[in-house]
Amino acid sequence: MTTVLIVDDQPLQRYGFRMLLDSIPETEVVGEAAHGTEAVRKTAELRPDVVLMDVRMPGMDGIEATRRIAAAGERSRVLVLTTFDLDEYVHAALRAGASGFLLKDVRPDELLAGIRAVAAGDAVIAPALTRRLLDEFARYVPARRGEAGEDSRLGSLTDREREILVAIGKGWTNGEIATRFVLSESTVKTHVGRVLAKIGARDRIQAVIFAYDHGLARPNAD
Repeated sequence: MTTVLIVDDQPLQRYGFRMLLDSIPETEVVGEAAHGTEAVRKTAELRPDVVLMDVRMPGMDGIEATRRIAAAGERSRVLVLTTFDLDEYVHAALRAGASGFLLKDVRPDELLAGIRAVAAGDAVIAPALTRRLLDEFARYVPARRGEAGEDSRLGSLTDREREILVAIGKGWTNGEIATRFVLSESTVKTHVGRVLAKIGARDRIQAVIFAYDHGLARPNAD
């Protein structure tokens, strides 16, 4: 059973999400919140597996609420949902510690798949936003090639794990990595898990940020 907290300032939107999630045996809505402050408080109280987080809300917005939830270090993971297809929201949400970002026009099955992925410790981004997300990092993160060796976490990676980290930074899936390096997907999954543990990343999204911060990835790289 995956427990979910719904955060949205629109009552009708919360009702729609609850109706969908209540119809699925594997999910349980444990609460609702209408703004960021309430979301932070209820996350601490209810400790849901996943927080469905709106971005634009009165008072504390979804980005700041995500930042506070992630900083608390608890088990809850944030999946941001918004009607606003704006790059700065994607970048800010993931920087704040969100494990995923989807648009509200997503199909029900895609939303449920996203919730399952985030609850399992993976990450999800709307496919239409992935390429633009990488481009956005290039604008916000200064080039730091040549400085990568300064971070001890990179020094702890094996050559293969470093290759895997670079591939993650390019946005490749496990299947694409397996094909490129002639590995089984189970072996890739093991490597990815070790990379995340060594660099202290919660999920693949945080690994992408790490790769960009350390000059290991850039848009349009082969």
